[in-house]
Amino acid sequence: MNAAIDLYSHAVLTASSDAVDPHLAAFSLADQLMHEHLGFVLFFCSAEYDLDRLGTALSLAFGDTPVAGCTTAGEITPQGYGRGCIVAVGFDRRAFAVDQALVTCLDEFDLTRAQHVVEDLLDHCRESALAPVRGHTFALTLLDGLSSREELVLSTLCSALGSIPHFGGSAGDDNHLTNTHVYSEGAFHSAAAVIVMINTPLDFDVFTTHHVRPRHEKLVVTAADRDSRTVYELNAEPAALAYARLVGKDVNELDMHVFAQHPLAVRYHDQYYVRSIQRINADYSMTFYCAVENGIVMTAMQPGALMEDLRLALAERYQQLGQPQVIIGCDCFLRRLELEELGQTEATSTLLRDNRVIGFNSYGEQFNGMHINQTFTGVIIGRYCRSDAL
Repeated sequence: MNAAIDLYSHAVLTASSDAVDPHLAAFSLADQLMHEHLGFVLFFCSAEYDLDRLGTALSLAFGDTPVAGCTTAGEITPQGYGRGCIVAVGFDRRAFAVDQALVTCLDEFDLTRAQHVVEDLLDHCRESALAPVRGHTFALTLLDGLSSREELVLSTLCSALGSIPHFGGSAGDDNHLTNTHVYSEGAFHSAAAVIVMINTPLDFDVFTTHHVRPRHEKLVVTAADRDSRTVYELNAEPAALAYARLVGKDVNELDMHVFAQHPLAVRYHDQYYVRSIQRINADYSMTFYCAVENGIVMTAMQPGALMEDLRLALAERYQQLGQPQVIIGCDCFLRRLELEELGQTEATSTLLRDNRVIGFNSYGEQFNGMHINQTFTGVIIGRYCRSDAL
């Protein structure tokens, strides 16, 4: 019994490397993670790596062990925030049944295809017989962060997942907004998604949190192109001019730092979901990271205390599960920009390190079928089994 408890409480390993050479980085991760029961590796890496070389190196370093991952807009290492590096999580197959599916041709991802993917992934969980599927399974998605297909994929996948909780993040590229990639089947892919199914007897909780609060001002989208996520008019005037006046800036001052400090959100029932701005275009239109369309009402938001909100969210999970083995987090890159502006990056790194968080800064987060922005979204994995899994 003690041996079983020890196994389950040490079933997750984490690793990182700041080696610039892809071969050295991949084999450094393998040195830290490899053992005879390693069943799956999940990683997040800077887009500054030579991705072709890194993909080949990861295949060589981990051999037959399945590996999935994506590029980032910054990494969360075991020591806190990092840049230009690679981080990874290794899952012990004796405590985790993990399988993955690569999805290409995102425009064609319909419900029938989603159901086949989910059933194939769940078959692996059932064959492993570690724990019942119901109540012991969650899904992780990694999507090309510039594909503009997150809503389509996520809403369809959510229907196929049913009651299985789900979280994930959109791949980044170190804030260049040019090329983002996911990794599966030994190579990096664009215009694609990776779905990872994880089944375990261990206790876990999928969650999301954000620190932005509503103001009273509203902006109505009066002209938009849904496919490109571009808003041409807000309140019947050029979108960027209306937004600049709202935040008290000249239109030429609008940049990612302003967007982080002055987000817009849509209200769904009693919750607000941020629609982060990606860029201002030459015609004063605005392109967003999430879906926008004619007629929606956007509420002006203001940041609350980011660190305190995150601290409270993590403390709440600790109360439920005790000290975790790991928290895998997708942390919006705009939150990190805000922390840099406030001079709180180092303090937040300490908070992340002390709470065993590993993950990446994303171009959007995913939670139970929704594509959202400016959140910290993830899963906390505990050290003990749920009673109905024993």
